[in-house]
Amino acid sequence: MTDAKAVAEKLLQVNAVKLNPENPFTWASGWKSPIYCDNRKILSFPYIRDFIKSEMCNVIFEKFPEAELLAGVATAGIAWGAMAADQLKLPYIYVRPKPKEHGLGNQIEGYYEKGKKVVVIEDLVSTGKSSLQVVDVLKQEGIEVIGMVSIFTYGFAVATEAFSTASLPYQCLTDYSTLIESAIQKGMVKPEQESILLKWRDDPANWTGVS
Repeated sequence: MTDAKAVAEKLLQVNAVKLNPENPFTWASGWKSPIYCDNRKILSFPYIRDFIKSEMCNVIFEKFPEAELLAGVATAGIAWGAMAADQLKLPYIYVRPKPKEHGLGNQIEGYYEKGKKVVVIEDLVSTGKSSLQVVDVLKQEGIEVIGMVSIFTYGFAVATEAFSTASLPYQCLTDYSTLIESAIQKGMVKPEQESILLKWRDDPANWTGVS
């Protein structure tokens, strides 16, 4: 069983997650957000990287013991998928957002066989749209997608609905609520800011910041 609180604390420790409700970040989508998550930073800290990798492997082993193949989502999921596959001694592939524009034009990189049971590895899930596009690419190639594992999720209702509609089991190592709780305990966020942070998650597209 993964320790969601310990994972959240590790993300905060290396500043993989930044919280700033007073001066929100602007995402590529244009959304205003009190949080910015960049799990690639974890890769630069060997012991924390190893901890996150082990937690991910525990989840895969416990929830998807029938997995025959792991598939990383480009680009941020590639390293985590490769490390987990190495520890679990499973074959590994990764999936590009679109086919390569030169060479063989591959969208899926690596060797795979149709019918194999695969678990998709993500670093972060927000709306779930890009993650499920990768799932569709794998299914079109005859690979059986049995689940997805990510390091972190914001817990948006739209993502929960998307995975439910796709009938795809999804596991994360930690989530937004756990992260906020840990940040308050560490004094990184004031208790009175909790409601502001949680309100953003309820309607991120229309959140404009601290009123």
